[in-house]
Amino acid sequence: MSIVITGATGQLGRHVVEALLERNVPAEDIVATGRSIEKLADFAARGVQVKAMDYTDPASVAEALEGAQKVLLISGSEVGQRVEQHRTVIEAAKAAGVELLAYTSIANADTTKMKLAGEHQETEAILREAGVPFVLLRNSWYLENYTDQLPGTLAQGGIAGSAGEGRVSAASRADYAHAAAAVLVAEDQGGKIYELGGDEPFTMAELAAEISAATGREISYQDLPAQEYAGMLAGVGVPEAFADILADSDLGIARGNLLVSTGDLRTLIGRPATSLAEAVRSATASA
Repeated sequence: MSIVITGATGQLGRHVVEALLERNVPAEDIVATGRSIEKLADFAARGVQVKAMDYTDPASVAEALEGAQKVLLISGSEVGQRVEQHRTVIEAAKAAGVELLAYTSIANADTTKMKLAGEHQETEAILREAGVPFVLLRNSWYLENYTDQLPGTLAQGGIAGSAGEGRVSAASRADYAHAAAAVLVAEDQGGKIYELGGDEPFTMAELAAEISAATGREISYQDLPAQEYAGMLAGVGVPEAFADILADSDLGIARGNLLVSTGDLRTLIGRPATSLAEAVRSATASA
């Protein structure tokens, strides 16, 4: 069985390759792809196949998917360009006759109004029209979206946002990766949709309280109007268009767009998802 992981040079992709190896998938059956294959040298040294793939280069995509039985399409990182990039992979997967194409979408993609979801919704539509057997991995937020910002949070003494009292079902990248690996090695996954998120959703005020408890520092959450929050992000160097998307995503959290209650993640990985408290304590210990 040949399993191709796109975007394997990224953080989620690397976790997926590791998760497949942990599940005793033979290294030679795993194909790790990315733009910069030198970043995959450690996997190559362990026997994993390594191939160059650039979503904007159809020839490289077709070559990387040659002989593939299953493919994990990890959504691209270039917001605004992802639909056509994803289309390239989907068309190549169809041409290659893959048995299953798994796609990392966004939580509640069929109902969410978040701006960030638009490209995921379009990609899901392309998948349905393509006629390729597919499975949707609809991921909520990463815990790392918050823990990676810990140094700045501590320096500022607080968290700002526009999420109000909305709850988010965030989970770790490793958890989502293990879920993807479980789906890739399972049978009869075509047509399935998994809504994936952590077991214990939390508000931004609860995030601030957890950081306070872990660090002994008083951290507060300041809720701002979305326009003001976007302006604050732009003021610290976030590109204006992306700042607007981030602020809009917080409004999505306020509406419950990233709230997941299916238990799909826990079921797929066979254990409780990483909790906010665990993630914050780990990030604090390594800060």
